[in-house]
Amino acid sequence: MKILKMIVVLTLIGLISGGVLAYVYQWAELKIAANQVRETDAAVFKVVPGTKSYKTIAKDDLTYFECFDDVDGKLGTAILCQGNGYQGVIKLIVGVNADFSKFTGMSVLEQLETPGLGAKISEAVFQAQFNNLAARPPIEYVKGISPSKPNEIQAITGATISSRSVVNIINKTIEEWLRVK
Repeated sequence: MKILKMIVVLTLIGLISGGVLAYVYQWAELKIAANQVRETDAAVFKVVPGTKSYKTIAKDDLTYFECFDDVDGKLGTAILCQGNGYQGVIKLIVGVNADFSKFTGMSVLEQLETPGLGAKISEAVFQAQFNNLAARPPIEYVKGISPSKPNEIQAITGATISSRSVVNIINKTIEEWLRVK
């Protein structure tokens, strides 16, 4: 009888706890999705400076945003990029100008890199290297020296894998975007 009581009590506790977790998950999921949309929207305006409006385009597994000024002149394109980093998936957005000669900016949307090392990809100093970076040939990174070519960035000391991952993610996504646009 004692064992049956314990089973009933534990079952009730499990059901109530599971129900509460399911409710909280559904409630939070909507807020998380809304925050992701708001963050992506802000990033589009950040990586293509001067953007007043944009048009979202989704082709295959690629999503990009054609960016316009206040008189519908095309300023450039913001492209969502995603790939593996050192510790998990890195999601970022990169901007290119209208004639695809230069990158106009880069912003990390999500990352799980090592705090204090790879997580520096989210810092303004690293991201600023992508402003006015040559779009062709593909981006390269250098370690321990200053960039000497117009398409080079400096890798984060102690976080070469994260830096290389960002470069590879952007290069791969740009190649895909050039095929589908």
